[in-house]
Amino acid sequence: MKKVLFVCIHNSARSQMAEALLKKYGGADFEAYSAGIEPGTLNPYVIKVLQEDENIDISQNKTKSAMDFVKDGKLFHFIVTVCDESVAQRCPIFPGVRERIMKSFDDPSTFKGANEEEMLNKVRVVKEKIKKEVLRFIELVNDDKLKENFPKDWKFA
Repeated sequence: MKKVLFVCIHNSARSQMAEALLKKYGGADFEAYSAGIEPGTLNPYVIKVLQEDENIDISQNKTKSAMDFVKDGKLFHFIVTVCDESVAQRCPIFPGVRERIMKSFDDPSTFKGANEEEMLNKVRVVKEKIKKEVLRFIELVNDDKLKENFPKDWKFA
């Protein structure tokens, strides 16, 4: 089983979506977690989009600190930062990590919208992009082809 930690700035949207999607689609091959560099508050639009689009309920999730995972000595095969590169550089060093990957997605906490539907649609776009990359990650890891077929739009940290 591959242990994966998704990290973003607040653990309020992108990393929560990535964790939930990997849990849904990765099956027994993966153990997924998420954390933030500066944990915030779970994004209500993310909760709603995951529930409506994926039938995933994260409403009881708590935001977590990446440093808590370091302090607890939790070991991971992969650390995947889903925030922009400047923030990703602030991610703590995790002992024993085989691969540290960066893939940036737009931050739903910065979205502005005229109404709730507009906000939900913007979050859906990000969720679909994350889902596409999570499915690609699952395929590459399961086929043991991550190194040889490493996507050009991802970066090793």
